[in-house]
Amino acid sequence: MSDAPRPKEPPVPPQRVETARQSLLEELRRGAATARALGVAVGMREKEVLAHLEHIERSLSARGEKLQVVPAACLGCGYVFEDRRAFARPSRCPRCRGERIEAPRFGIHNTD
Repeated sequence: MSDAPRPKEPPVPPQRVETARQSLLEELRRGAATARALGVAVGMREKEVLAHLEHIERSLSARGEKLQVVPAACLGCGYVFEDRRAFARPSRCPRCRGERIEAPRFGIHNTD
């Protein structure tokens, strides 16, 4: 018999009861949050959260709800990115060219 150590088995991820989108919907109903904060809360990358938010926006209308987006704003000059369609944080302000941009916040709003 060999006394060599056996290779460690890879860790088993915890089983998820909810889907990623269900977890995001639950967090969105708790209040407005940035994509980064949502990602930390549900355990996924910010980029993944942004992709799910696009789908969530389309599916909420069937339930009489709407994805509310508080637009990003420049911390240098106060410019608000009101007409921006993308959910990701802009990289630079078109007015002052500053890069200190407050990320957009997302929540759920009932349209009824």
